[in-house]
Amino acid sequence: MPLVRPAGETDRDAVAALLTASWGGTAVAAHGRLYDAATLPALVAVRDGQLCGVLTYHLDADGLEVVTLDAVPAGQGNGTALLRAARDVAVDLGCARAWLVTTNDNVDALRFYQRRGLRISAVAPGAVAAARALKPTIPEIGAYGIPIRDEITLETRVG
Repeated sequence: MPLVRPAGETDRDAVAALLTASWGGTAVAAHGRLYDAATLPALVAVRDGQLCGVLTYHLDADGLEVVTLDAVPAGQGNGTALLRAARDVAVDLGCARAWLVTTNDNVDALRFYQRRGLRISAVAPGAVAAARALKPTIPEIGAYGIPIRDEITLETRVG
C-alpha cells in the first residue's frame, strides 16, 4: 500500500501536473460549480518516493466532496487508499457524508466506487450540459463511446 498524506506546498506542482495529465487541466465542473482542483485541499499517495495518486476535495455543510481522484497506475490500491483516507478525514471533521459526482459514461469509476461502499444517491439527467457551459472542453462522447449527458452522485455516510 502507498503512504497517503495531506498534500503540502512542495507537492503542488506535481499535483497540478497529474491533474492536467488526467483532466486536460485543473478545472473541474460538476453540479453547476467550477472548481480549480489545484487549489483544493488534497491527499497524495506516494510509493517508493514517487507520487502515485491524488485526491482533491471540498468541504462544506453537505460533507466532504471528492472532486478528483487519480491513481497512477490504476489497479494497485492507490485509489482505494486515497478514498479510505478521505473517509477518515470526513470522520475526523465530523462530516455526515463523503460524496462525489461522476458522469454516466464513467462505468469504470462507478464500479470502483460501488465496490468500495459508496451508493448511488442521485442522478441528474442532462446535467452535463450545464457543466459544459462552465467548462466547454468536456467532450460529447466519453468512455466506451457513451454520450456524456448525466451526472451521478455517489455517497457514503460517515457520521
